Amino acid sequence: MAVDPISRLPDLLAAASAVLDGASARFVDGLGAPSAVTKGRNDFATELDLELERTISEALTLRTGIDVHGEEFGGPQLTSGTAWVLDPIDGTFNYSSGHPLSGMLLALVHDGEPVLGLTWLPILGRRYAAVRGGPVLLNDAPLPPLGPGKLAEAMIGFGTFNVDSAGRIPGRFRFDLLGPLSRLSSRVRIHGSTGIDLAFTASGVLGGTIVFGHHPWDNAAGVALVRAAGGVVTDLAGDPWTIESGSVLAAAPGVHEELLDMISTVADPSAAGER
Repeated sequence: MAVDPISRLPDLLAAASAVLDGASARFVDGLGAPSAVTKGRNDFATELDLELERTISEALTLRTGIDVHGEEFGGPQLTSGTAWVLDPIDGTFNYSSGHPLSGMLLALVHDGEPVLGLTWLPILGRRYAAVRGGPVLLNDAPLPPLGPGKLAEAMIGFGTFNVDSAGRIPGRFRFDLLGPLSRLSSRVRIHGSTGIDLAFTASGVLGGTIVFGHHPWDNAAGVALVRAAGGVVTDLAGDPWTIESGSVLAAAPGVHEELLDMISTVADPSAAGER
């Protein structure tokens, strides 16, 4: 069925919210689910990841006529056309360990741009949602837009890392950011959930967040929220974030500029595998 997503964003948000609400009780009941599928070093999926992705994807497609690209089962390409992007359990290690900082992430991507974002945190009782242009809704109540901030006064979310990791953005590069960042903001937080870091940035709990991961299912929903709140979103090199970006730097105006300046004094992100 042909869909004009831009004209239908409020209806699509309502439909997606209802689907995630319907999955929330199962998400809460499954807290502490053990790993079931190993996907790589320190990366795995639980049986509930697979179950939730199937049930949420089926419900979304039935209600909206739009296909889903999920973390576990893949789906349509995301640089053109329209698709839902789903992470059924963000913060899987937290979730499997019984840690409450985990959630469900869902974005609608149109021609590579996230135009709608939802971050559901059922264990915390928080539901963040926004359509392009804002406002961000927290439990259906609109939040004020993000105003200019200062890094010295802000908490900053920071991605998890292993200093010996040699991945796309090596652990050493990540580690080297911590010292300068701690001098500018003594309030660095590592939550173990990209979705939570970005939702907290959109709502003003965090002044900004540094995300080293590149997966669209981790990033798209939160990018939509931060942009809808009036925040600034780029990659670590300062280029505008796209669905193909290798990282995320999201922050309130002012804080973003200070973070980008700090990163540029440590190293060239492109030399660390950013591009």
